[in-house]
Amino acid sequence: MDKKTIKLYNGETLAYLHEPNPGKKTLLLLHGNMSSSRHYEPLITRLKEHFELMVPDLRGFGDSSYHRPIESLEDFADDCASFLARLKNDRVYLVGWSTGGGIALKFAAKYPQLTEALILIESASYRGYPIYEKDENYTSTKQLYTSKEAMAHDPVQVLPVLKAIENQDLEFMKKIWIQAIYNVHVPEGEALRRYLKETLKQRNLIDVDWALMNFNMSETPNGVAPGDGSIKDINVPVLSIWGQNDRVINKTMFEETVAVLNDVTPYIFEKGSHAPITDNPDQLSKLIKTFIGNN
Repeated sequence: MDKKTIKLYNGETLAYLHEPNPGKKTLLLLHGNMSSSRHYEPLITRLKEHFELMVPDLRGFGDSSYHRPIESLEDFADDCASFLARLKNDRVYLVGWSTGGGIALKFAAKYPQLTEALILIESASYRGYPIYEKDENYTSTKQLYTSKEAMAHDPVQVLPVLKAIENQDLEFMKKIWIQAIYNVHVPEGEALRRYLKETLKQRNLIDVDWALMNFNMSETPNGVAPGDGSIKDINVPVLSIWGQNDRVINKTMFEETVAVLNDVTPYIFEKGSHAPITDNPDQLSKLIKTFIGNN
């Protein structure tokens, strides 16, 4: 499947995958950090006969442009609204994986007129994603980074990934993904290579990491940023999915988001990792179809 491109009103150009399906409900699938639209291929294959699928590379990822650096996850949500407006689409079901889940939450709060329902897959918490300072043994402390510049030099969570991208180091990136994300099931052969090559296209890693730390839709500070209280503006059905073996999003992050949503159906994969899209795409697609059919 080849990517198409479209220019947004802000001058950015988004690459995207599109599976048209006239008369069917529309799903807008938002990928996470260190990924792109291609990472959704197992779901696209299983859902394209049932829905219209729109899957963009977010600004600074994949084959999309990055003329203006993002300052918040809300910038991505605004891009998505512009993306839908340019394609003359109407209300959509948002599917957000990891960081894409945080973007989906912000989108639903800001653009309720465009949102039918949310499907969160291993989503970032509505209170953001913390990155802690490291001691001399590279062990996390309880102190959050308080500046973007300091966070950019984190020796565990930021610098190794940044260097792998800069050096286009496919083998090192493979080790990162197998350790942290594909720790339950590793995609085979060419599929794994294709996903990793997409990861290496990212140009906004530090900006996204800092945006995640400052993301806070709650009503109280998260240690880095004050809350904007916008989580209360989400009034659509939500399916929230999490895997017990997720090494990126912990149980507390999953549960705290579920606890504040008004109409939410939680689902836990007992042996799932951060990547149920490749762990168990058949079961994941079934969950999505059932949820949308009921809403």
